[in-house]
Amino acid sequence: MIQHRYSLHTAYVLIVFFLLFAAYPAKASEKISVGHFSTANPNDGLPEHWTPLTFKDIDKHTVYSLVSDSEITVIEADSNGSSSGLTRQIDIDPQEYPVISWRWKIANIYQKGDVSQKSGDDYPARIYITFAYDPEKVGFWDKVKFNSIKLFYGEYPPINAINYIWASKAPKSLTTPNPYTDRVKMIVIESGNDQVQEWISEKRNILQDYREAFGEDPPHISGVAIMTDSDNTGEAAKAWYGDIIFSRQ
Repeated sequence: MIQHRYSLHTAYVLIVFFLLFAAYPAKASEKISVGHFSTANPNDGLPEHWTPLTFKDIDKHTVYSLVSDSEITVIEADSNGSSSGLTRQIDIDPQEYPVISWRWKIANIYQKGDVSQKSGDDYPARIYITFAYDPEKVGFWDKVKFNSIKLFYGEYPPINAINYIWASKAPKSLTTPNPYTDRVKMIVIESGNDQVQEWISEKRNILQDYREAFGEDPPHISGVAIMTDSDNTGEAAKAWYGDIIFSRQ
């Protein structure tokens, strides 16, 4: 069962970025508004270009909706023993746009949340960044696996991913492999409940984070997702996500 969850929460997540959505190439400008939620109307449903990411064998899905918070439109995520995300595929060169900034807020953390355990691999809030497959960056057997996936699904899955997470207990600034696969690195941005119900603004250098996590320069970014999940712990949480911006150095 645990191994089955790996296919749902890692490989399937990586593949779906390439299968479900049309790519949106980045324009040459000082910044790229990947998630410009604040300009949306709370009655619009989901923001433009963002699509639900659900898992075939998980019946309960996290509910995402546009809401007004202090007269600013944001994404609200409501998870109760559930798992799903909102995702956007977009082509961004991290050498050109290395900085990501966003703001988020959570209502609570998970008592059973544990970044080192499969059973605790849930987060009240996370930003998921995937990176495009590059055959020059993998060995022979990995090329065989990626080519097999392409034959089956029609597209290559991303090569790696970074998760910026709000953890329950892990120390801030920790970078650690996801308990299901070392192709996904978890970076703890916030942890604990000291700042629950507070909007926190974040800024990270993806280029630097990728180099430190994987020991090499990254390929192009292929997708961005937000995810609030609680299916492993069986708990419940709410989170809110503000605008997500990529910018030059």
